[in-house]
Amino acid sequence: MAVPNSHLISEWLGSFLDHLTHERRLSPRTRESYARDLQAAASWLEQQQIVNWGHFTQQQVRHYIASRHRQGYSPKSLHRELSSLRSLYNYLLRENLVQANPALGVRAPKVRRKLPTTLDADQLNQLLNIDDNSPIGLRDRAIMELFYSSGMRLAELIALDINHLDLNEQIVEVTGKGAKTRLLPVGRKAVEAIREWLQVRGEMASDEETALFVGVRGRRISRSTIQKQLHEWSVRQGAPRNIHPHLLRHSFASHLLESSGDLRAVQELLGHANISTTQIYTHLDFQHLSEVYDKAHPRAKKKSSE
Repeated sequence: MAVPNSHLISEWLGSFLDHLTHERRLSPRTRESYARDLQAAASWLEQQQIVNWGHFTQQQVRHYIASRHRQGYSPKSLHRELSSLRSLYNYLLRENLVQANPALGVRAPKVRRKLPTTLDADQLNQLLNIDDNSPIGLRDRAIMELFYSSGMRLAELIALDINHLDLNEQIVEVTGKGAKTRLLPVGRKAVEAIREWLQVRGEMASDEETALFVGVRGRRISRSTIQKQLHEWSVRQGAPRNIHPHLLRHSFASHLLESSGDLRAVQELLGHANISTTQIYTHLDFQHLSEVYDKAHPRAKKKSSE
C-alpha cells in the first residue's frame, strides 16, 4: 500500500538530482551514481513507512546501512552511499526542507584500502613499443602515451577535442570532475605519438568531428573501445597484467612522485580535490624506498652464503 505523502521522497530526490546536473554540473555518470544510491535509500524509506526524507533519523540511517551490509554490499559501496546521503541532506538543509543531516556521524564498516597496482618503467616501455603504423595502431599508441604522460582520467581523454591541445607548447587542457579545467604538460614521446596520429586521423574521422580520438565509425571514441583496445595491446605486447586506463594513471602518479617527491604537484596534475586521495601514492613510494634500503644499506643487506 502506498504511503501517504511518500511523493515527497521522489520529489525532493528529483530536485536534488536536477541541482547536481544544472548547478553543480556533474557528469551524467556521476549523477547516475547518486541516483542509484539514493533511490535504494528511498525504497527502504517507503518499506519502513517513512513518508519523507525529513523523518529519516540518525538511528534509522544506521539501521539502513546495517541492512545494506547484511545484503552483501562492500564497505566501499556503503561509504559512497553515506556520502550521497550527506550530500542530499546538505542540499535539503539549504532549501529549508529538513532540520538536520541524519547521515552525519554515521560510519560505514572500515574499508581496507588497497594500494594501486602500477607498471615499472621497463614494463611500460615494452607496452608502448608498438610496431603498427596502421591508423588504429597509431591512434592506440597515442592514447596510451597520453594516458601515461599526463595521468588524465578515461573520461577526460575521451572528451578531448583537437583544439584542447597545443603541441608546440606541449600542454593539453582537460575538463575533470565538477567541470573543473586544468592544464597538463604532455611529454615528448606523447607529443610525437599524437603528431603521428593526427597525420592519419583524417582517414578515420568523419567530417567536422572535433574529437581528438575517434572510433572506426568516425565519431568520438567510446569508453568500451579504449578499454577493449588496451586489453588487446596488453596481450599482444606481452604485458605482465591486463592494461586499463587507471593502471596507466596510477603508474604516472607513482613514477612522478618517486622522482620528484612533490605530493602537491602530483595532486594538481591528477585533479584531486583532496590531497588525502593523492597520499595513497606515498605508500607505493615508501614500498620502493624500503626495497632500495634493504638492498643498499650496510646494516640491512642479507648475509651472502659463504
